[in-house]
Amino acid sequence: MLRLLNQPYPFSDLSIRRQLVRAGIIGAFVGIFLLLFQPFGLNLWHTPYKILKVAGFGLITFLITFLHFLIWPRLLPKTFRDEQWTVGKEILHIISNILLIAIVNRYYLILLTIDYTGLPNLGSMILVTFLIGIFPTAGSVIVNYIVQLRKYSQAAAQLPVHTHAPDSPAQAIDIPDLTNNTSPVLTLTAENEKDTVIVSNPADLLFVESSDNYCTIYYLKSGHPAKVLLRSSLSRIESQLTLTDAVRQSFVRCHRSYIINLDQVERVTGNAQGYKLHVLHGQYQVPVARKYNDTLVAELKGLV
Repeated sequence: MLRLLNQPYPFSDLSIRRQLVRAGIIGAFVGIFLLLFQPFGLNLWHTPYKILKVAGFGLITFLITFLHFLIWPRLLPKTFRDEQWTVGKEILHIISNILLIAIVNRYYLILLTIDYTGLPNLGSMILVTFLIGIFPTAGSVIVNYIVQLRKYSQAAAQLPVHTHAPDSPAQAIDIPDLTNNTSPVLTLTAENEKDTVIVSNPADLLFVESSDNYCTIYYLKSGHPAKVLLRSSLSRIESQLTLTDAVRQSFVRCHRSYIINLDQVERVTGNAQGYKLHVLHGQYQVPVARKYNDTLVAELKGLV
């Protein structure tokens, strides 16, 4: 079970509009559920405008859910990165939202029922809410994990890739003699227009990874992997990589933090988060963001 909780899981970074829709559906469900079943002693609650007051629980649920899923990923962007998200984190994220809803709704109930003697205490209300929410939450996350895993694993197995020969990691990749190389020299320039990275053969550039205001350039130097840090945005590097037709056809943006050389992709695998591109006998694995899936598949099929 612990192994399952540590498996990669796609983090849903929805637009504000879609988050409003999701929060609205959850809020409506809670409001209708409380009106129909009236748990926590609500069936004993005699008060004017009871329906409207009970509907207030749904409104609170809507607001808490919207703010919970909107604010935390923006306050802690590194924690909520798709590459680090797991099944267990998704379950905890949803359960924490459920418990927060229970706490706020309980104080809302206190505000409305000052003289209500049958009010459940905070601990029991949180416990009941947790027990009600944990099973459908965990079940839905695990089912979605299995669905996404099968989807991307099966799709990845059907994607064509550019393969190197020989396949043994112990043997060097066939690198052309740079002294007689007629390929255009690739020069990547930093933001200050002074620092540069020069790759004698564009085909030797493996991929580019960005982090904050820097990009790490991974490439082959004399047949061996090397990397250089360059102060530049990934968009700037991307524009430099597409200056010539020969280079433009090989490099594809596959993630907000990665540009990949498709000619260096040896294998494509899939997990619940999406595709993984294997480079240099699996020494490097480059993730593919779901928004780039169609572009990547089209480019890979174009290699056939």
